[in-house]
Amino acid sequence: MRIGVLTGGGDCPGLNAVIRAVVLRGSREWGHEFTGYIDGWKGPLENQSIGLGVEDVRGILAQGGTILGSSRTNPEAVGGGIETVIENVRSDGLDGLIAIGGDDTLGVARVLTDSGLGVVGVPKTIDNDLNATDYTFGFDTAVNIVMESLDRLRTTGTSHHRALVVEVMGRHAGWIALHGGMAGGADLILVPEEEFDLAEICTHVEACFEAGVAPLIVASEGAVPKEGSEVTSAAGTDAFGHVRLGGIAGWLADRIEEKTGREARSVVLGHLQRGGTPTAFDRVLATRLGYKAIEAASEGHWGKMTTLRGTSIELAPLADAVDESKIVPAQRMVEARYGYPD
Repeated sequence: MRIGVLTGGGDCPGLNAVIRAVVLRGSREWGHEFTGYIDGWKGPLENQSIGLGVEDVRGILAQGGTILGSSRTNPEAVGGGIETVIENVRSDGLDGLIAIGGDDTLGVARVLTDSGLGVVGVPKTIDNDLNATDYTFGFDTAVNIVMESLDRLRTTGTSHHRALVVEVMGRHAGWIALHGGMAGGADLILVPEEEFDLAEICTHVEACFEAGVAPLIVASEGAVPKEGSEVTSAAGTDAFGHVRLGGIAGWLADRIEEKTGREARSVVLGHLQRGGTPTAFDRVLATRLGYKAIEAASEGHWGKMTTLRGTSIELAPLADAVDESKIVPAQRMVEARYGYPD
């Protein structure tokens, strides 16, 4: 078989581990040949590709980002885009695609499969909000980066008697804030799933200072104040209709200082959470998902995606990933609150 591989959406640690696993197992076990499409769906849409062999994937296991590049190109937003992708893939003589990405990338994969082009998906989102899998690779790395950052920020906040508000990724699901905040001993964790009350935040900040603790607050970028709205960093939307979130930490720090008289600062971790080498957990998970993906393609299980269920790698319909997001349950936030304040 001849199979195309692409990575779409935001980059995250572990993408190269998936590519490596797909190519190594596919080449050695079944003798498949691979084509790598450049920059997500832009590759097959504009017919931009490279050869992808065993030599090309050696040494990339520990490498962050993706050797294939990525973008948020949406073929559905381009006139005749889906038909163009199918035509280009078939012109390249490929039997199908392996698409590595989040709900947007896998949503396009689902449409292509429904239109007659075979696609196997590998779930990728640093936010860990895909509903069909217990964990996605890249999430563990991001959580570790948040934890290490909180450890460092705690000491400087204590030294200067400042409240610190740390903004982390999480548009509509607060998994990174929850896990990173719990691991780093945050005094408050704010997630998109629960609107927060500014007055209650300020009361908690005062209680922390009175207890001799410089408060450390972790906020998802999509956290929303009651009677407020999401804070955006720029006007407009991307190709999939998403606004660019960002700025909640600065907004909150300003209001804490204004209402309490206590010094407050904001820190935005941003793309630091995406960059660098993946953790051991993410390397193993990404490799296992890649192995299963090429097995599924070899056996003709198009329209499926690889998932982690417990400790097993299984297959699920692509629709399971894109129909509904996995959000933080209320009980998990109750667990987090038992640690307040550290």
